[in-house]
Amino acid sequence: MSGQERKVKGSDLFVAALENEGVDRIFGVPGEENLDLVESLRTSKIQLILTRHEQAAAFMAATHGRLTGKPGVCLSTLGPGALNLSTGAAYAHLGAMPMILITGQKPIMSSRQARFQIVDVVATMKPLTKLSRQIISASSIPTVVRDAFRVAMEERPGPVHLELPEDIAGDEVPATPVIHIHPIEIPVAHRAALDRAAEMILAAKHPLVMMGAATSRPRSTHGIASFVRRTGIPFFTTQMGKGTVPGGTNLYMGTAALTERDYVHDAIEAADLIVAIGHDPIEKPPFIMGPSGPKVIHVSYTPASVELVYFPDAEVVGDVGPSLELLADRLEGKLPQAGALLPLREKILAQIADRATEARWPPTPQRIVHDIRQVIPENGIVALDNGMYKIWFARNYRTRVANTLLLDNALATMGAGLPSAMMAAMLYPDRRVLAVAGDGGFMMNSQEMETAVRLKLNLVVLVLEDHAYGMIRWKQAVDHFADFGMTFGNPDFVLYAKSYGAKGHRIASIDSFAPTLDAAFKEGGLHLVCIPIDYSENVRVLVDELRAHEKAKA
Repeated sequence: MSGQERKVKGSDLFVAALENEGVDRIFGVPGEENLDLVESLRTSKIQLILTRHEQAAAFMAATHGRLTGKPGVCLSTLGPGALNLSTGAAYAHLGAMPMILITGQKPIMSSRQARFQIVDVVATMKPLTKLSRQIISASSIPTVVRDAFRVAMEERPGPVHLELPEDIAGDEVPATPVIHIHPIEIPVAHRAALDRAAEMILAAKHPLVMMGAATSRPRSTHGIASFVRRTGIPFFTTQMGKGTVPGGTNLYMGTAALTERDYVHDAIEAADLIVAIGHDPIEKPPFIMGPSGPKVIHVSYTPASVELVYFPDAEVVGDVGPSLELLADRLEGKLPQAGALLPLREKILAQIADRATEARWPPTPQRIVHDIRQVIPENGIVALDNGMYKIWFARNYRTRVANTLLLDNALATMGAGLPSAMMAAMLYPDRRVLAVAGDGGFMMNSQEMETAVRLKLNLVVLVLEDHAYGMIRWKQAVDHFADFGMTFGNPDFVLYAKSYGAKGHRIASIDSFAPTLDAAFKEGGLHLVCIPIDYSENVRVLVDELRAHEKAKA
């Protein structure tokens, strides 16, 4: 238009800003308050992936952030749709996964619908996000979006919520350019902190390294693995720190699936110094600090959060990978005592592997984990929902690549397993991806089977069937309560899968389990495999056996 300033809609500015950030997918369930934004997406390069529930959209966006380090994006309408995103927001907030949540709202200048469906979503999201704000000017959209992505990715990463009101999305304003993106480097740790940590490690007689949740950030894995290799100090992991250093290395001591008394705690209790790399106290504690325990060095992107169970003696704060390289420079070749705890390793791992090939029916958790490990290649991804089986996967499933066992030990919500596996299958279509869920957690978002079929994903979903909320039932038994209120019925999962256009399989013998999984992966498409599980091992191993082990040490 000659002589006139070109005008664009706020929603067009918003989508241009998302494209500028490299967004290629948005997950969600739009409403009428999002229609301008949906129309702008229609003519963009961004794919709108319709899910069957907003919660699943948020889990998928969060998992995108977890696996790539770049925020995933989800979308909902106002009120009820926005509130359905809240569990996913908390999942990303506690799990340190970068994500952008976009919600609609009635017009803020004037509304003919009074307060219909209106709740204060911005206030609701504030405790669940790093930042929650309403956009009140279309002209500000490029800067608001750039700031949102920047905040979401800054350490500690997490979700950011943006509310885009209907009239702001539809408002026409002069075209405003997007904001240029520039890289931001995280400073390495201070020299004095590195010297202090090196002095403590050199003085230790039984050093041990712990890999926590923050070690799984995509940016840091190389430096962490190099530190372990160069120092020769054995390591264990938290549940969310698995895979950062190849689990096949002869320095791996196990995973702390429980807070205390497990076999890996033999090494923890024998250590006089623990180098806690990337520990996030939002994760269930892998051990409890006390006055008679080992000294602890906190190595992470951010300072330690002092808790009743965690109060480190020294801190190395900075970009973890490069900082550990500098720390290794001070230690390499100077630690003759580095492997002092390694004699414990063989016994710890042998105890964990006990009965892993037992042929009883229904199968034990150990056998299920063992057979899955045989079918999934090193770079294959197993995405867990939340239930009793999570402890067995954390203890028994050996990982050799970071982010190949996706479990949630922070919010620990049910319902996330299938959506997170779907996101992994979208990002890595050439890898084997397995979702593992109990029959309770699977049914919380099982409607997303339709989404997976529609997207033509190659994905296998394993449902562990015990007709109960198994973890709570186990704790009920351990605490000597009556067996009450935790059991339910199930649909025929084979027919249920077929009703969505997927393939369904019911395992009738343990010998057919691994071959069925393998054949499903080879065929491609969406498969649901249902298998019963014998949870009597929970009491035998996790209570009776570990209690006897503790008494034997006394």
